[in-house]
Amino acid sequence: MRAHPDAHALQLSAWAIHQARFGWQALRLAVAGESDELLAGAQLLMRRLPFGIGVRAYAPAAPLFSEDERANALLWQAIRRCGASFVKFEPCNWYRPRPDLPERLIRAGLRCSPETVQIPRTIVVDLSGTEEELLRRMNQSTRYKCRLGPKKEIAVRLGDEADALRFGALMQLTAQRDGFYARPPEYYQSAYRAFAPSGEVALLIASYKGQDLAGAMIFRCGENAYYFYGASSDAERNRMPTYILQWEAMRWAKAQGALRYDLWGIPDADVQTLEAEFEKRDDGLWGVYKFKRGFGGEVRRSVGAWDLPINRLIYTAYRWYIQRMKKK
Repeated sequence: MRAHPDAHALQLSAWAIHQARFGWQALRLAVAGESDELLAGAQLLMRRLPFGIGVRAYAPAAPLFSEDERANALLWQAIRRCGASFVKFEPCNWYRPRPDLPERLIRAGLRCSPETVQIPRTIVVDLSGTEEELLRRMNQSTRYKCRLGPKKEIAVRLGDEADALRFGALMQLTAQRDGFYARPPEYYQSAYRAFAPSGEVALLIASYKGQDLAGAMIFRCGENAYYFYGASSDAERNRMPTYILQWEAMRWAKAQGALRYDLWGIPDADVQTLEAEFEKRDDGLWGVYKFKRGFGGEVRRSVGAWDLPINRLIYTAYRWYIQRMKKK
């Protein structure tokens, strides 16, 4: 999977191992070439629907398509026999734009879904060039804050599994302060534990005089690195630990061979709207965008979520149930 041009951390076995601890079961479907290379494939995460009426499947950053349409046809045949009542796909086209992707999904019988799991819009930072060139691509204020580590006496270290649990607790505090949902601390420790054996995760902790101020959990797959989780305390915020942390995260990703750094999640609005509104708003992800926009990346959007109804009766009942729950 890592060799596929659309490889993504959410399609790695480690992600499925992590999710298995929280009620999901993985099914991996692959179409291989003559040299055993992956032509097309998808890792599906599956679990029972409410009241046991069927099985839903979710395929983050999938399917992985082939240029050979015969391989894609075989993949769709396998998916339709996977045992799920329906499958939700969220293909990744942030790093390799494919204008024909929606058309391909429609031809395969998928329908665009208004319900996404992953945030569809993000900022991708180009890691090519020297560190000085990377800094120069940032805006002046962000560049200045990233360089403050020595002056502000901020130390950044690589954390371990025990730190991951403490990071999870810090995520809870951050969520309460900033008004977003955070998983239990064990969730973040589980994610770290799943990716640690392959070296495709780094937990970076910024501290001041032994007090941990902020943390970032960075994942990697092939040419891409991802800032999935970040947390910070209210202490010593004038020392800019989150900016210093991001700079060290980019340096780590670059040293690991990543060509891109995905800042993972901003408001789902076009660039013109983002730039016009970010100084006026701090609700939802708007404060996050204000922070992330300065790192010199490019705003990109995925094609969103797409559903493949296999059992249309169960799929319709599920959609009705979801809409009813939203109204409560």
